[in-house]
Amino acid sequence: MAQPRDIRRLAFQALYQLDARAGRDTDDILATLESEEGFRAGEIKRAFTTACEAWEHRAEADNLMLELAPEWPAHRMAAVDRTILRLGYHEMTRGGVAPKIIINEAVELAKTFGGEKSPGFVNALLDKAFKRMPPVGAEE
Repeated sequence: MAQPRDIRRLAFQALYQLDARAGRDTDDILATLESEEGFRAGEIKRAFTTACEAWEHRAEADNLMLELAPEWPAHRMAAVDRTILRLGYHEMTRGGVAPKIIINEAVELAKTFGGEKSPGFVNALLDKAFKRMPPVGAEE
């Protein structure tokens, strides 16, 4: 059984491919995930579903990130950073996991897959996004 961190990494990889392929070839992306060893079918499905949902809501994430860092619109960000931010935002707003855990996990992804400045960039933007979120249990 894979750990949540491993499933998140798989979701990141799928979302990165969705971004690179402009949302096309989802069957190919899923086939790539299915070739990964150490994952059960349900874990692969969960990772792929998470990636697809984050892709669907990318404009919402991109708009917030643009508001938080106007000098870094999505098209100017490194693809890895953009993908991690989209996944992190999706999980913070829809994933049911504590935002601080998600931020930490996003920073770990940035350390593994991003550039030298990626961890700090990802941490700063997701932390700013977290601070804008309504408190748990707040009325909408």
